[in-house]
Amino acid sequence: MTTIKVLGTGCPSCKATVTLIEDVARAKGVDVTVEKVEDMQAIVGYGVMRTPAVVIAEQVVHAGGVPTRAAVEGWVIA
Repeated sequence: MTTIKVLGTGCPSCKATVTLIEDVARAKGVDVTVEKVEDMQAIVGYGVMRTPAVVIAEQVVHAGGVPTRAAVEGWVIA
């Protein structure tokens, strides 16, 4: 099972990112765990200055805005 972290303070874009990842994973039949990281010190620890950001395997794969569905599809099948 893949763990995907969504970094953000809980804003609407952050919530939309979580929902999008969960929806795409469900549609693709892929088991993922989505972890929300809202602690600013932890977020800055990833070097992220714009949220929401997405982290997979401890690598930032996206930052600043809701990712596209196509991008998320690439992450959940990779």
